[in-house]
Amino acid sequence: MDTLILKLKGMSCASCASSIEKAISSVPGVKECIVNFGAEQASIRYNSQKTDLKHIQDAVDAAGYQAYPLEEQEMMIGEDDKEKAVRKAQERDLIRKLVLGSVISIILIVGSLPMMTGLEFSFIPGWLHNPWLQLILTTPVQFWCGYGFYIGTSKALKRQTATMDTLIALGTSAAFFYSLVVTIFPDFFLNRGLKAEVYYETAAVVITLILLGRLFEHRAKGKTSEAIRKLIGLQPRNARVIRNGREIDIQIQEVQLDDVVVVRPGEKIPVDGEVIEGSSTVDEAMVTGESLPVKKQPGDEVIGATINKTGSFKFKATRIGKDTVLAQIVRLVQEAQGSKAPIQRIADQVTAWFVPGVIIIAITTFIIWLYATRNITLALIPTVGVLIIACPCALGLATPTSIMVGTGKGAENGILIKDAESLELAHKIQTIVLDKTGTLTEGKPTVTNFITVNGTANGNELKILSLAASLERNSEHPLAEAVVRYAQSQEVEVVDVRDFVAVPGSGVQGFVLDRFVQIGTLRWLESEGINTEVFLLQKDTWSKEGKSVIWIAVDGKIEALMGIADALKSTSKEAVRMLHKLGLEVVMLTGDNRSTAEAIGREVGIDRVFAEVRPDRKAAQVKSLQKESNKKEGKIVAMVGDGINDAPALAQADVGIAIGTGTDVAIAASDITLISGDLQGIITAIKLSHATIRNIRQNLFFAFFYNVLGIPIAAGILFPFFGWLLNPIIAGAAMAFSSVSVVTNALRLQKFKPY
Repeated sequence: MDTLILKLKGMSCASCASSIEKAISSVPGVKECIVNFGAEQASIRYNSQKTDLKHIQDAVDAAGYQAYPLEEQEMMIGEDDKEKAVRKAQERDLIRKLVLGSVISIILIVGSLPMMTGLEFSFIPGWLHNPWLQLILTTPVQFWCGYGFYIGTSKALKRQTATMDTLIALGTSAAFFYSLVVTIFPDFFLNRGLKAEVYYETAAVVITLILLGRLFEHRAKGKTSEAIRKLIGLQPRNARVIRNGREIDIQIQEVQLDDVVVVRPGEKIPVDGEVIEGSSTVDEAMVTGESLPVKKQPGDEVIGATINKTGSFKFKATRIGKDTVLAQIVRLVQEAQGSKAPIQRIADQVTAWFVPGVIIIAITTFIIWLYATRNITLALIPTVGVLIIACPCALGLATPTSIMVGTGKGAENGILIKDAESLELAHKIQTIVLDKTGTLTEGKPTVTNFITVNGTANGNELKILSLAASLERNSEHPLAEAVVRYAQSQEVEVVDVRDFVAVPGSGVQGFVLDRFVQIGTLRWLESEGINTEVFLLQKDTWSKEGKSVIWIAVDGKIEALMGIADALKSTSKEAVRMLHKLGLEVVMLTGDNRSTAEAIGREVGIDRVFAEVRPDRKAAQVKSLQKESNKKEGKIVAMVGDGINDAPALAQADVGIAIGTGTDVAIAASDITLISGDLQGIITAIKLSHATIRNIRQNLFFAFFYNVLGIPIAAGILFPFFGWLLNPIIAGAAMAFSSVSVVTNALRLQKFKPY
């Protein structure tokens, strides 16, 4: 199956989104289509053997809308500028119509005050009461300012459906054309004992208020995509490369693979690459969330859009355009913002029947009032009020706006969320399973302890370390690499070795500065006749702590003992403590030996440890944990891992969380990716899920409560008790600002802080 993301134009409400979903889903070969009204885009899974982009676009065109692919160009700065220009043009058009509508509405309201209040106002000139003048003033508002509502209605009629535009067009047209009939044939009403009242101000003011609401909604929806624009804005516009022996400045789009790029202090790194010359520290906080600058030297990778701090260096471009880390982050955030959370299905089901239901209620309201009062004027007011106050837009925006802000906020904190379902499910997690190597630990052996027989007197410790590192430099064993790294950190001298020999499964030996050095296991050195009693107690202690112990002998005599372990990440203990604080069971799942795994588990406070689990059995273990519940639905389990062997378990878990420093396979199989590898990101993701779902529920409550309360009041349910009818103008104002309130509430998520 192929995946396609389309940018949509022409939608005015959630019913439009539903229509587009149906149109695309009806195309042969389309497996799934999700339209996000808030993001104005469609995510499509389709079989490229049965259909293509043109067929899908044709289906959208036939439904009365436009669609174009959201490709990698959309992530480039130039395209972001174009998007801003389009939004600005749309905003200017709304403002022009709003200004005209506002001026005319004020004139009409002033002219209609005597009719609306039953009072005489001496300061209002009589000609403002003239219905013909009001007709002339209202016509441009009705048919120019309200042109979009009629276009939307005609599109809906072609599809034999109805949208929010249909309600607005019906309501304002009812007021306008009723007033037009009264203006042309006043005697028809007067002869029947009815007042010849016109409602031009109602049509004009309602259209103006709805345009005002759409302007606010347009600006607010723009803010929900702020995370995408911030990410795109991280990318520098230019790069300095070396070509033909000269440094030249070029646009970032012109950088090619294997170009040598020069970066000076304070500059942004333009694309991803590998350092080939020089060294520096780089601030990667904006991409990985890592607060401390990271040291870079030849052989290290650098990420585009991060900031070079201290030194200057040259690097070879290894990923450009859509393949850079930043571009992939942007694409993942876009896909997540375009997805739907399961909780949205409620709103979708209601919205699908909402507009037709409102039209039926409006017709019923008109018939009841006309029958009860025999007054067409009195029947018209509640009918128009029902049509105007109904607002499926609020329902349609309730979930996607919160999802857009939530996933964007996750990206700002170094957390990539694959889709809305994962974001929603994260707050339900009951058990979290942690891989050990590379997740709780750094993923590489590190010297944690080093003691010598004679202590540190006369620099003895450093001398022994120099001999050991010189010998181990010739070995490819991971423990040997740990010894060399430790020696480098202590800045000891490393010299050449003579007669180096590696004894498989035992250790290494050779001559260093004419001294015979042996490094290896206890059993091997004892078989060589070397006395090891001096460190046996220490060896037992370290072994119980899960450390690998290597012995160092010089000229046939034990001189030092070294403890090596896969060191815990600095954040592991605190992360486990906070997971417990959230009420989660924390489990370790590892293929490592039981003693080592249990030692790590005790140190960080793990609840249960599953050790010596083969890679092919990890998924089965996760499945077993999912069944551990008294409830029929089972336990919600999250898996955190970083290696290829973790991929099946990540896929099996309800929520798979990959460490971003791990393998691409693990990241691809996961639902959430922690870019920096910091386990604190797990807590942030869970808290963000809680905050987002709480925000969605608030939005849905506002939307449902508004319609459940508003429609009956507009229909006149209070009239028998209080003699009060809702003015359609007030209904229009309420409808206009309901969507704005939902979007504004979603934007509160931008203030989310995990701690």
